[in-house]
Amino acid sequence: MTIQKRLLEAVEQKQLRPLDAQFALAVAGNDDPAVTLAAALLSRDAGEGHVCLPLSRLTITEDAHPLLLTCLNEAPEHIDWTQRLLTSAAVSRGEQPTPLILHDDRLYLNRMWRNERTVARFFSEVNQAIELDEQQLTQTLDALFPPTDEINWQKVAAAVALTRRISVISGGPGTGKTTTVAKLLAALIQMADGERCRIRLAAPTGKAAARLTESLGKALRQLPLTDEQKKRIPDDASTLHRLLGAQPGSQRLRHHAGNPLHLDVLVVDEASMIDLPMMSRLIDALPTHGRVIFLGDRDQLASVEAGAVLGDICACVKDGFTPARAQQLSRLTGSRVPAGAETEAAASLRDSLCLLQKSYRFGSDSGIGQLATAINCGDKSAVKAVFQQGFGDIEKRTLLSSEDYAAMLDEAMAGYGRYLDLLRAGAEPDSIIQAFNDYQLLCALREGPFGVKGLNERIEHVMREKRKIATNAHSRWYEGRPVMIARNDSALGLFNGDIGIALERGQGLRVWFAMPDGSIKSVQPSRLPEHETTWAMTVHKSQGSEFDHAALILPTQRTPVVTRELVYTAVTRARRRLSLYTDERVLSGAIATRTERRSGLSALFNEGIAQQDL
Repeated sequence: MTIQKRLLEAVEQKQLRPLDAQFALAVAGNDDPAVTLAAALLSRDAGEGHVCLPLSRLTITEDAHPLLLTCLNEAPEHIDWTQRLLTSAAVSRGEQPTPLILHDDRLYLNRMWRNERTVARFFSEVNQAIELDEQQLTQTLDALFPPTDEINWQKVAAAVALTRRISVISGGPGTGKTTTVAKLLAALIQMADGERCRIRLAAPTGKAAARLTESLGKALRQLPLTDEQKKRIPDDASTLHRLLGAQPGSQRLRHHAGNPLHLDVLVVDEASMIDLPMMSRLIDALPTHGRVIFLGDRDQLASVEAGAVLGDICACVKDGFTPARAQQLSRLTGSRVPAGAETEAAASLRDSLCLLQKSYRFGSDSGIGQLATAINCGDKSAVKAVFQQGFGDIEKRTLLSSEDYAAMLDEAMAGYGRYLDLLRAGAEPDSIIQAFNDYQLLCALREGPFGVKGLNERIEHVMREKRKIATNAHSRWYEGRPVMIARNDSALGLFNGDIGIALERGQGLRVWFAMPDGSIKSVQPSRLPEHETTWAMTVHKSQGSEFDHAALILPTQRTPVVTRELVYTAVTRARRRLSLYTDERVLSGAIATRTERRSGLSALFNEGIAQQDL
């Protein structure tokens, strides 16, 4: 059987997507069958969020892809993959514009290889130290951060960001990332002494941008800034797509290397959600003098798209600051900042990272905080112990019977109670939108009774039966329907992840959205880009949001997508209360399973960019 027939057979068996087979046959169909298969597997992995295909994945192991056995007429372990790939006209080391690039022992799509190189060079070579008056900076930091007996990691993070062109501040919920940024922006403005300092704020989604606007505004109001200084800090954040000038119906962006952004300082929140192509585009659009501060939680889920950029960047934080950098930060903060390994590996990057370690939101009496920590450590026994301690803000239920499932739906109805009451009372759109954030069902899956699609249908059915909503047999629309935008529409100012509520307020049924600047806008349903009902949403879509009460629904059977990062991300969406619907076996399996995103970014940082011929 020819390789073409074998690939088409694999598509029928759902081992490959049609796109994977078509791509492989287009770029390498006339080549060695081994090269064609490698191209198909690379395309498949790219669709699952991996940046590259390590050649080790082309040998026979326990988790090897079955196509390695069925598509080749020879034993994969006997193939010299490097030699066979480089013999193909579709593959090069990067010296030619070929569709596939082999770099060391990693096979890339050309675009992903270029994106990874851009990011690696930016965080390593481009990241210069900022020369400044250390005495002035020390006095400024001392005024903004009250003295403590222990290391104030927020103060250290501010010092890191103020002395580097590029910095990354990572920390879990409640560790004070926004407070830290507010103070370091205040320090920047105070030290600028009236000179131009154009600051922009951004986040990957509209919801995350709105949260950054709100939380940073609160923090800045408490700082000792003059009215003139406060005017220099923007009062709203934009999505990355809006910041870069996404063009309707096009992949082109208004801002790029030839037309860089007009800013001096950029703050980007929720950096864990930024995929590799978007990070590369953002980097290309930065002016040469522009400073950028990335904020995020390295332990959260990575983007749905390719890569786990923040995780790869923060992988070397365990090696600590270089000795010289630790000495400088100790002078600036007045605390003895510990030095890490005396190695030059990823030295520039290590000296630009700071991990916030103290949670100010979740104390020792918080079940949510204790649970998040136990999950993050992968400690199954600690997770079990947390639920046995009787914390009032967490609860665990099973979904093993139809009665359990019905009870969960009733609890969801109660969770949305205030929202439904305001809806019935005809309250103002902004009040209704705020009330919708009181409670949110979160799912690991899209399909089935435990997925978004099945739960949204069942919730609508229960609400219709109890006369909480009035649906129409001829339309998906009804008063109170919550929807989430699934495709960017820059012309409307709506972006992937934005949530709106359908309301009738004298102009016919319109969908109302809270915008990042605090305003409310309404759009006719017929004008909306692709969207979906969102009584329940996936954990991925919940990133950048927080809810007073979050309820996580896990399936009753183990599935690869239910991982430690997914459960941790869902748990940390809850501000005051968490409901977890799962059984012990599924939860334990999830905690033991790490999300894997294959890339070469960490290797580039550790081995040195110059050695990689970038």
